Amino acid sequence: MKSDANPPKTIDEYIASFPLDIQEKLNKIRKTIKDAAPEATEKISYMMPTFYLKRNLVHFAAFKNHIGFYPAPSGVENFKDELTGYKTSKGAIQFPLDKKIPYDLISRIVKFRVKENIKIE
Repeated sequence: MKSDANPPKTIDEYIASFPLDIQEKLNKIRKTIKDAAPEATEKISYMMPTFYLKRNLVHFAAFKNHIGFYPAPSGVENFKDELTGYKTSKGAIQFPLDKKIPYDLISRIVKFRVKENIKIE
């Protein structure tokens, strides 16, 4: 994102603040998440695009060299075998901008997180 002076109020504003090639990837990630979690709502949280279902479901954000995807620690842990080629931390995954984004994997992680969040009373 270009500046913190005027933080985005919507995911559309967030995505529009990036170059077209990054916008394309962000829009495809957004669509992937929407398709995997159609009942989730969109918002900006922590200045990042966020999908919400009873609580935060996943966040994503663009950076200079990668797109960060934040599916909570359980989303990383449960897919750790498939994430060996990516930099990860407790609740974050980095998808390098110069490599193919694994949209199918993102979809499966989101569906896993939906099942987790639906269990919340």
